[in-house]
Amino acid sequence: MQTLLERHWHHLSAEAVLELLDTTAGTGLDQFEVRRRQQHFGRNEISPRRGPSRLTRFAAQFRNPLIIVLLGSSAITALIKDPVDAVIILAVVLINAVIGYVQEAKAEKAIEALAQSMTTEATVLRAGERLRLSAAELVPGDVVEIQAGDKVPADLRLVRSRDLQVAEAALTGESAPVTKDGEDRLPAELALAERRTMLYASTLVTYGQGLAVVVATGDGTEVGRISQLITAAADLQTPLTARIAAFTRVILYAVLALAGLTFAVGLLRGQPALDTFTAAVALAVAMIPEGLPAALTVTLAIGVARMARRRAIIRRLPAVETLGGATVICSDKTGTLTQNQMTTQRVIAGGRPYRVTGAGYEPNGDLRHESGVLATDTLGPALRECLVAGLLCNDAELVREEGQWQAHGDPTEIALLVVAAKAGLDLVSLRGESPRLDAVPFDSQHQYMATLHTADEQGTRVAYVKGALEVVLARCDRALGENGVEDALNAEQVRAEADQLAAEGLRVLALARKAAAPSTATLSHDDVASGLVFLGVQAIIDPPRAEVIAALRACREAGIQVKMITGDHPLTAAAIAAQVGLGVAPDVPAEARPHVLAGHQLAALSDTQLVEAAAEVAVFARVSPEQKLRLVEALQARGNVVAMTGDGVNDGPALKQADIGIAMGIAGTEVAKEAADMVLTDDNFATIEAAVEEGRGVFDNLMKIIVWALPTNLGQGLILLLAIVLGIALPILPVQILWINTVTAGVLGLVLALEPREPGLMSRPPRAPDAPLLTRDLVARVALVGVLMLTGAFGLYEVAIHAGRDVAVARTLAVNAIVGIEIAYLFNCRSLHRPLWAVGISSNPSVLVGVAIMIALQLLFSYAPLMNTIFLTAPVGQIEWVWVLVVSLAAGLMVEAQKALQSRSWRSRGQGV
Repeated sequence: MQTLLERHWHHLSAEAVLELLDTTAGTGLDQFEVRRRQQHFGRNEISPRRGPSRLTRFAAQFRNPLIIVLLGSSAITALIKDPVDAVIILAVVLINAVIGYVQEAKAEKAIEALAQSMTTEATVLRAGERLRLSAAELVPGDVVEIQAGDKVPADLRLVRSRDLQVAEAALTGESAPVTKDGEDRLPAELALAERRTMLYASTLVTYGQGLAVVVATGDGTEVGRISQLITAAADLQTPLTARIAAFTRVILYAVLALAGLTFAVGLLRGQPALDTFTAAVALAVAMIPEGLPAALTVTLAIGVARMARRRAIIRRLPAVETLGGATVICSDKTGTLTQNQMTTQRVIAGGRPYRVTGAGYEPNGDLRHESGVLATDTLGPALRECLVAGLLCNDAELVREEGQWQAHGDPTEIALLVVAAKAGLDLVSLRGESPRLDAVPFDSQHQYMATLHTADEQGTRVAYVKGALEVVLARCDRALGENGVEDALNAEQVRAEADQLAAEGLRVLALARKAAAPSTATLSHDDVASGLVFLGVQAIIDPPRAEVIAALRACREAGIQVKMITGDHPLTAAAIAAQVGLGVAPDVPAEARPHVLAGHQLAALSDTQLVEAAAEVAVFARVSPEQKLRLVEALQARGNVVAMTGDGVNDGPALKQADIGIAMGIAGTEVAKEAADMVLTDDNFATIEAAVEEGRGVFDNLMKIIVWALPTNLGQGLILLLAIVLGIALPILPVQILWINTVTAGVLGLVLALEPREPGLMSRPPRAPDAPLLTRDLVARVALVGVLMLTGAFGLYEVAIHAGRDVAVARTLAVNAIVGIEIAYLFNCRSLHRPLWAVGISSNPSVLVGVAIMIALQLLFSYAPLMNTIFLTAPVGQIEWVWVLVVSLAAGLMVEAQKALQSRSWRSRGQGV
């Protein structure tokens, strides 16, 4: 039985499916067989997969090698020296771990969301009885009745249907409801969106009714396969975390090497092993930026808050920075680039073409001739009749409720109502003046709908028909001319005009009418089989969002490639791509578009060929969930940082695989939201541009904090190393080092996280994904400031000792010198390439607040008796403060001079942080 789930059900006839599943359409399964199959297949639910436990996620915060070194230092310090130092080190580590856990913990809810998406009920035939059951109780072989409004409870093979249409956008990306027919004979190899004999779990029946047999449940459904793809997609390391990890290893090796060198030098100089080991541990603590992880985490959290104000909700902390470094954005079409609201854009009536302005379900817009002249002031007879036909031969509703337009019904029919309203036609009054008497509903066999109406007060009857062009055209022998007179029908010209519209990705509907006798009360297919008067065509498409064009242009200017990946038809995808500026001309024949690849073409490509195609092609259509995933992986294979946008169930695996997945908050499914790293609360693609800009600003501020913090650790390490080499007392003690590293990082470092975005962020190219965290210029700056701290602090310590000051005073002076240089360097780091005078003070008032707090803390550090006791400091005189001020200002001026020398090369390379 299990092998049955692997069959191409759409390819088999309904009779063959029923025979294979050992069931009948009239009675369904008996209760004994149901129980047997429930034991074999289980419940019709997505299997839950659990992520790591809370304890595991918290333990992961301690896997950083630097944190391990700090924990080791804490233990050693507790054993051989002062427990107070050990407690301080341990407290710093724990605080960092708690912050990281709180900010980064992400529950794996995508599978649960998939399970919820299948929670529904179904009408089932069992042992000849009609039962209403939970969808979870269905088994393969169950016979299910479906009708408009039902959520499909499992993967079904249609047995029979009447006028059945299903909305599959969330699963396949198809923007319009799909007509289903159980009697179609289809080839075995067929894209999911084209399997007209199948209904898939979690899709929605919008029209008609049918009888179907369950062929797959739970994990065996298409939604279940997507669940497995989401589970299989790895949580990738973001570019920032990868850079930080590599940088951490460099720091670790440097710390261990210098600590080992310190210990060796001390032993060679004949110093006691315990004292030398203690000094080596102190050097390790001095050179590890223990306050940096917390500062980086808080900076990312500030970025989260800023993005939220710009309507982008971050679900995973490093994603804040990742989006700023994106090199490729892969965008879904339906509901992301487009409005997910079918709209009439062209009308041809009386032989004249008209363009329709406005988009969506609100009737804001008008109709214009090709010349641009307004056509809605005085509607011509042919245009008016074409619009009236679309309005009356229609089951949809468009009403204004509480100041808002509300649409109900088939999206294509809604588009016909909206264009009529744009032309000034009153929907309610027209339907009241021409009430419907009878109708022939749409079905896939005849491909048209017809309605019978009273045309006037004298009781004249008229039938209106709408449907596929060839079907309607074959029933027409005349056409309504522009002046309202019936003329000969030029079918070839109509076909040529319709072909041009179809080549632009528009769905073409033909409209016609036929007069009927006043006594006519019913309508049949025979009544509209011939003698119709052709009224014209309406061309419909799901239009792009107005703001998308500018947003895509901004992304290109920022050096970001944008690609469309959709499950919709290639012609429709190409048309939307052209309208939003992705470089596909709609007047080029589809076969001449090498940059539009369909799913069946992708399936034929090897992994190597796909990498090349993914780099060169801009638009991908009729793409399955697996192919979306392959495309993301192919782009990542080229070293790209990939952002993927989407809103459907079918987008889930690719959203999770991408470096940053972006889901739509309003139209997006729960599956897409839970698989994504970021959710747009306004479903506006333009918000991505703002989020990219914010992400780049966050990375700038992260770099500023890193470049500001590292010289302190380097300078402290050099001070201790030099003291050990010279065989003198340490100018700064471990407990004083911890004060500097933790307090300054918290007070001064975090003000850099509040720096506003620098100008020109969106004119830079994206950062190279494999670029090191620090460029050579920044490494040189870190080294310069580290040497300046060594010179200033060690120099003042030696001056104080030679001037007869107590060693506690000298050490206090050295600590104040380091902090003073940090304050001066803080102003340098507000921009890593622009001069200090160009940045201004008012742009970030928190800098002055932070400096004032730090000065106050240093005064307490120097003069408060309790602080003197804890940190072994002593009060200093006024002249010592003058020395500190001079050293600090000199260091700041030297850094500013070095920045000026480097600024030209920074600008030429476009890095600009």
